[in-house]
Amino acid sequence: MAEKRDFYEVLGVARNASQEEISAAYRKLALQYHPDRNPDDQDAVVRFKEAAEAFEVLGSAEKRSIYDRFGLAGLEGGGMPHFRDVSDIFQAFGDILGGSLFGDFFGGGRSRRRVRRGADIHTEVELDLFEAASGTSKVIRFARHERCETCKGSGAQPGTQPETCRYCGGRGRVVQSTGVFTLQSTCPSCRGEGCVVRHPCGDCRGSGYAQRKVTRKVDIPRGVDHGARLRLGGEGEPSPDGGPPGDCYCLIRIAEHPLFHRDGKHLVCQVPIAYAQAALGATIDVPTLDGKEELTIPPGTQSGEVFTLPGRGMPELHSRHRGDLLVQVHVEVPKKLTAQHEELLRQLADVENTHVSPKRKSFFEKLKEYFQSEESS
Repeated sequence: MAEKRDFYEVLGVARNASQEEISAAYRKLALQYHPDRNPDDQDAVVRFKEAAEAFEVLGSAEKRSIYDRFGLAGLEGGGMPHFRDVSDIFQAFGDILGGSLFGDFFGGGRSRRRVRRGADIHTEVELDLFEAASGTSKVIRFARHERCETCKGSGAQPGTQPETCRYCGGRGRVVQSTGVFTLQSTCPSCRGEGCVVRHPCGDCRGSGYAQRKVTRKVDIPRGVDHGARLRLGGEGEPSPDGGPPGDCYCLIRIAEHPLFHRDGKHLVCQVPIAYAQAALGATIDVPTLDGKEELTIPPGTQSGEVFTLPGRGMPELHSRHRGDLLVQVHVEVPKKLTAQHEELLRQLADVENTHVSPKRKSFFEKLKEYFQSEESS
């Protein structure tokens, strides 16, 4: 354990300094090394804590007397200063002898209240694939709380006003004395607001806010993908204590397209072709986002083979580049054949020496063969 510096040296006062001089010295050091003035500075935190420990002892006439005679060893029975973290220091010395220690720093003689940001809200907008590819503007509607027009945000019934909290006198904090020191905490009656609404507004029930439907226009960039979120800054819920409002996040949903499947910046299109086209080759029309386009199928194409049309896919977000269109062909086998088709295919099967199912016979042909076999037996 590191040896602590002399407490008089820490505060920079003489050993015969008065209590007023000790308090003034501590106030000066506390403001100098305050964490808010020295963000991410661990050395300042150490100095801040060291000054608080020195003041806890020298600010008490009893502890100071023991320290002057026996040093820190005399305080080991229970008077040894100890703070776990900075919040313990704020609780112990937030107010000294009725006056705010950090009044000059926070202003108005009141302890600082943490300003909270308003909550974020979420909504959705649906696009088709062409809107996502070209970019578009959409009108969205969502609900959020806004200042109640009936009470003008006061929370009080028209004709009445919020009353100063009697429990804390409007300070929002209550002070408890513990000898020389005083401890501060949030007022349990007004919850730190400093005022109480005795006659709540009927429209907002005393909150000062009412839910409203809001309509906004949002510009959606080209190339946006399914599941992306667009932020509308400051369009969320208001802050409960005067801070900045939250944001509205718009979730993008893109409807399925009957022809195209999206794979990032690329598009996949499955196109059926006939056996003859796959075997002999062909030129076919395929759909793209910009209209139909010709695709050459070489002879001997296999089912499932993929052909690439560069630059015919989706635009890249915030870029001029586009992905590719991947055309996957599937050889389609017809379920019904004309007599001519069947005859030609059977000739092909003979040429290829391929075993195929025998030709179907009609019921009457089968019946005739049956009777003939019966007569010959």
